[in-house]
Amino acid sequence: MPLALLALAISAFGIGTAEFVMMGLLPDVADDLVTSVPTAGYLVSAYAIGVVLGAPLLTAVGSRVPRRRMLLLLTAMFTLGNLASALAPGFGWLVAGRFVAGLPHGAFFGVGAVVAARLVPEGRQARAVATMFLGLTVANIVGVPAATLLGQHLGWRATFLVVTVIGLSSMAALARLVPPVPVEAHEGVGRELRALGSRQVLLGLLTAVLGFGGVFAVYSYLSAMTTEVMGFGESAVTLVLALFGIGMTLGALAAGPLTDRALRPTLYGSLSALAVVLVVFPLAVDVKWAALVMVVLLGAVGFMTTTPLQMLVMKKAKDAPTLASASNHSAFNLANAGGAWLGGAAIAAGWGWTSPALVGAALTVAGLAVAVTAGVLDREGSGTSRVVAGPGSPARRKSPADLR
Repeated sequence: MPLALLALAISAFGIGTAEFVMMGLLPDVADDLVTSVPTAGYLVSAYAIGVVLGAPLLTAVGSRVPRRRMLLLLTAMFTLGNLASALAPGFGWLVAGRFVAGLPHGAFFGVGAVVAARLVPEGRQARAVATMFLGLTVANIVGVPAATLLGQHLGWRATFLVVTVIGLSSMAALARLVPPVPVEAHEGVGRELRALGSRQVLLGLLTAVLGFGGVFAVYSYLSAMTTEVMGFGESAVTLVLALFGIGMTLGALAAGPLTDRALRPTLYGSLSALAVVLVVFPLAVDVKWAALVMVVLLGAVGFMTTTPLQMLVMKKAKDAPTLASASNHSAFNLANAGGAWLGGAAIAAGWGWTSPALVGAALTVAGLAVAVTAGVLDREGSGTSRVVAGPGSPARRKSPADLR
């Protein structure tokens, strides 16, 4: 494994910790800044909005910047956003800091995925991308629980100072370990935008919004389910979240080689498995050991979808994959927001604490339907060639372009 992938994974670890730790710190932030927990929830939204807006914007602006330099600039913005969060004098400034920290998130993973794929030979690209994402999954096992405990004992500002240090360490690792990766001559904003408008890319992004929305419909309320349904005390919440992170890591490890071998079957299989897990979830969570197994499975099959989706949009964007790759993370954050909202609506309607799982199953089935439709259209588009021969002339194979 190239050491450059380690540098990308370290950066992903810091980004993942910063993204998810706020969920565990909301009560502490609300108490310290004299606001309500629901209002403090805007800090989660501010980061997500930053991701959605920053992914296409920063990727387009930096389309001509050499890749290593772009990664360093994005990590610097992330680091400054977390430093601003740590030093925020009030709630409004903290919201602004979270927004700034979220802006480079999608662009970093978009550029990072392209760099990771170029560092390894053909046939191992999905494994390289999955290795980078391991940093994100490990953040949910180690970074988020540790940072949450740190914030609870030393104050939430200490958490963001630690994330700032991780950001600085990431910059040093990127500068030292990632080789220069120039921008290809054919890459540019116009070509990237045209690639983003490809039907296959758009269907891939829609699959991410719907399919991964099923994961966040449950994950957003996993802490409440732990105490309200599974029968554990509040002290077990950290353990349950860590088990979800372990599942994510196992899914990422499996997704890389499977995607390299068969991209679309891996996507179909992971979405199908996710739908099954979400349907079974409400039936199993009343038994403690079964509930813990389901949490691990949810993280595993849910995160198995990320690598094939990432590789799919990169491949279908052909020679302009960076913007499509970054926009995939906008899609994942839309899935975060949409899944959480629909899951919360189900709970508010009185359907019970486990109802988000069935909502998530419906979203995942919809995502699977979009993925299968995209696969059928892709086969039809590439398999319409036929042999046409004229009198006295040799037979030749007509391309799809000839037939239009």
